[in-house]
Amino acid sequence: MPTTHHLLVIDDEPFIGRIVRLEFAERTWQVSVAADGDAGLAFLRAHPDVDLVLLDVNMPGRSGLEVLEEARREPRLAQLPFIVLTAAGQRSYADRAAELGAVAFLTKPFSPRKLARRVAEILGDEAGDPAPPARRGAAPGAEQA
Repeated sequence: MPTTHHLLVIDDEPFIGRIVRLEFAERTWQVSVAADGDAGLAFLRAHPDVDLVLLDVNMPGRSGLEVLEEARREPRLAQLPFIVLTAAGQRSYADRAAELGAVAFLTKPFSPRKLARRVAEILGDEAGDPAPPARRGAAPGAEQA
């Protein structure tokens, strides 16, 4: 099955990249990870196939909002959808992210399944949320609670 979308996670917490990779692997979506804002911007500049960015606000060095602001100044990145993630649910972050054109703002911890549905909705991918995988030991076709 071919890869349908390419997502970039820019987050200094390795766990976030792993959880997003696991969630999107079943959808055959490619997930790349950058550990900080500078690496994320460099990746975006080198990979025009990225369809959406999941961006942490609080990172060492350049903040996620600074990354978003710089991306908006570059014609090729100006319309790229960004979902802003943060452990800090401060309204000022959400307001600034919206001003910079972020399409969504999510507070950590987040539900990977709900994130996947939101990403699929943003990208117009109706097939983005397949049936949940079967539980270990469950009969084939058994539903998950």
